[in-house]
Amino acid sequence: MLILFIPLIGTALGSAMVFLMRDNMNERLEKMLLGFASGVMIAASVWSLLIPAIDMAGEQGKVSWLPAMAGFLLGIAFLLVLDSVVPHLHLDSEKPEGVKSGFSKSAMLVFAVTLHNLPEGMAVGVTLAAGFMENTGVTMAGALALAIGIAIQNFPEGAIISMPLRNSGMSRLKAFIYGTLSGAVEPVGAFITILLAKQIVPLLPYLLSFAAGAMMYVVIEELIPESQQGKHSNIGTIGAAIGFSLMMVLDVALG
Repeated sequence: MLILFIPLIGTALGSAMVFLMRDNMNERLEKMLLGFASGVMIAASVWSLLIPAIDMAGEQGKVSWLPAMAGFLLGIAFLLVLDSVVPHLHLDSEKPEGVKSGFSKSAMLVFAVTLHNLPEGMAVGVTLAAGFMENTGVTMAGALALAIGIAIQNFPEGAIISMPLRNSGMSRLKAFIYGTLSGAVEPVGAFITILLAKQIVPLLPYLLSFAAGAMMYVVIEELIPESQQGKHSNIGTIGAAIGFSLMMVLDVALG
């Protein structure tokens, strides 16, 4: 079960960069890291979630592509609803999204990253649940590879949230705590997903693809557009290629 906390550790380590860096994060570095996170999440969605969901559905005697498609679209819809309801603010934006609220800018920045992290926690939870069970095609090593990959991409996300909080006047310690808390939803979401998956085994293909859809929503709606804004968009593309390749290697080598 310690695997559940690996992604949170990545977020905390990234948030700790607020103690080491004095100025705003370099724009090119930020684009590289956003692109890297996109690549990791795309590869994880395919190799760690959608392909196992298709294989598992086939072994259960179902139309192999149907649970994957249904779960994927439901995951997209779920994040779309959350994105429309939860008040949050994205980096380099002054216009909050979601319902109107009296939350501070700092709180809404944290909410934005928390929305990103929820599907990642669900992904780790459902792969870990599948790894515990027999004849699912998912191994514990594969679940570990996914957790490590998400932790790696959470490192820059932690820094990207804590540094702006620090530069908005927040103390280093408080910025670190806020950045770390944005990742606390991951082990919680993972644990809830494990409980659900263990109770209803036939739902596993749907849950795997649901997590994939939720992650892809974050990539398409937020990470890629933010990495492509303004100058040096090619740096974000290079970051995505590196992240995708690393996650693919992790999943194939350890899975």
